[in-house]
Amino acid sequence: MAVLWWLADDKRLASGAAKSLADPANDVLVSAATIWEIEVKRAAGRLQAPEELLEDLTRAGIETIPFTATDAVDAARLPQHHKDPFDRMLVAQAKRLDATIVSRDPALDAYDVNRLPA
Repeated sequence: MAVLWWLADDKRLASGAAKSLADPANDVLVSAATIWEIEVKRAAGRLQAPEELLEDLTRAGIETIPFTATDAVDAARLPQHHKDPFDRMLVAQAKRLDATIVSRDPALDAYDVNRLPA
């Protein structure tokens, strides 16, 4: 979860990604799907995340974006290169917004989206 690493200034985040996220010239967006995934994993005990995640994002100047019904349809209709529904939603949103996904997952490269290695 690149956004958690960035918020925590965790050295696991690739330096290029950290610099790009910190650059005020870049709009940093976090999908509601990412927040949902973090909370699902945290509730299941599979991930540690701050209880005040939304407040932390706001303090960091990070905008959260909802996913739309169109995003849901587009994510479902993507080729089956990747099975994770959260990542498929990110791909659909990145396509709609012409945005770059920050991720370590090379499976996302099979889609026509920009990926910045996390």
